[in-house]
Amino acid sequence: MEAIEKLNQPEIPDPGPLANIGPGHDYATVSERIAGVVYLPWKRSPKKWLVGVFFALCFVNVLTFCVWMLFVKGTGIWGINIPIGWGFAIINFVWWIGIGHAGTLISAVLFLLKQDWRTAINRFSEAMTLFAVACAGMYPILHLGRPWLFYWLLPYPNSMWLWPQPRSPLEWDVFAVSTYATVSLVFWYVGLIPDLATMRDSAPHLWMRKIYGLMSFGWRGSAIHWHRYQKAYLLLAGLATPLVLSVHTIVSFDFAVSVLPGWHTTIFPPYFVAGAIYSGFAMVLTLIIPLRSWYNMRDLLTMRHIDAASKLMLGTGLIVAYGYGMEAFFAWYSGDKYESFMYWNRMTGPYWWTYLLLILCNIAIPQMLWSKKVRHNLILVWVISVIINIGMWLERFEIVVTSLHRDFLPSSWGMYTPTKYDIGTYLGTIGFFMLLIFLFVRMLPAISIFEERETIHHELHASHEVETTNV
Repeated sequence: MEAIEKLNQPEIPDPGPLANIGPGHDYATVSERIAGVVYLPWKRSPKKWLVGVFFALCFVNVLTFCVWMLFVKGTGIWGINIPIGWGFAIINFVWWIGIGHAGTLISAVLFLLKQDWRTAINRFSEAMTLFAVACAGMYPILHLGRPWLFYWLLPYPNSMWLWPQPRSPLEWDVFAVSTYATVSLVFWYVGLIPDLATMRDSAPHLWMRKIYGLMSFGWRGSAIHWHRYQKAYLLLAGLATPLVLSVHTIVSFDFAVSVLPGWHTTIFPPYFVAGAIYSGFAMVLTLIIPLRSWYNMRDLLTMRHIDAASKLMLGTGLIVAYGYGMEAFFAWYSGDKYESFMYWNRMTGPYWWTYLLLILCNIAIPQMLWSKKVRHNLILVWVISVIINIGMWLERFEIVVTSLHRDFLPSSWGMYTPTKYDIGTYLGTIGFFMLLIFLFVRMLPAISIFEERETIHHELHASHEVETTNV
């Protein structure tokens, strides 16, 4: 607990996980640092955390009111019309699904590639994935018009012989998102079990020990437990890895299977996947940079992790920039006048300012991350991450609205303007997401305790071997 109460420590370039631990330690410091955040009395929580929870609850109340009005009055309270039948609901659905991709990538793909730097952020990223998918799942249900009948989308035996339409992209989303959420939840919880046992054994109160003991499923750290855990975790990582590609690919099919200009293109699947990982890493950095400061976790969430995440964000951003270039090239090279007009309309039509901001936020400004000085400046990295999140939302707005508001016939052209209920619902889901994040940080270990210990052990062993060789 003493480590939690220390004053802010100065930033160091890359202390690594060995910052406060020497060869004579038994790694108890790691448990104290991480579990101490959970054990900290609620009345002693950082004031910034309390302020964040207060505002998150305010936005959740806004969400509750907007959803209640939707149930009472219907989707007419939204800004959707003919021809823009998809508005904020689908824009935000795609945006939230994208944010959830970084967790699976960090946990599964980087685990299979044996990248040890992931251990400090994988638990937090997995939780972020689950909360983002929960927010995303609200929108298709609310967009149905009769959301209380959402279970009709599931293939369940019923007396009316009504079955879901398998050719509907909405049905594909049901299977893709539910599979992604289920595998991500199991993967997250299995990785949490050893740490729950650690919390059970060190919790200061009996009621905490009982809760964590129940959640740890009788974990005792025996050899057979670890053997089964490693097998299960590896299998789940192998299952989760294809989901990184499949889920947002299927979401992109919502658009790509249509014949509308701007949607009917084969570049959408890889383009959507890259954009999802891009926005996901941006959200990870947006959240962990303030939290590491509030809870004094600078020696565990080091500049090494910030730097590596920034590099991956830069790399996926370049793929997204390539996708933008190919979109423009296809519009020109296809010779299709409707496709060419659609892209020209994006740049010079009524929504030209959103396209300009999109290019600035997603391509121009993130190029600053090429500089190591920028990647090691926490304020700049945080600001760039927020800008990327805004840019990726604008990208979804461009894809949905500008392709719908001017299609083949000028007689059916229209404009889309979100209403206060559209904006309120969106802000409400952001508040719901932030509330879940704040509660997760205070109730469960946000950093993997046992994986941090393993990393420390390997680095100590490697440093000992180097010293022995030198001698």
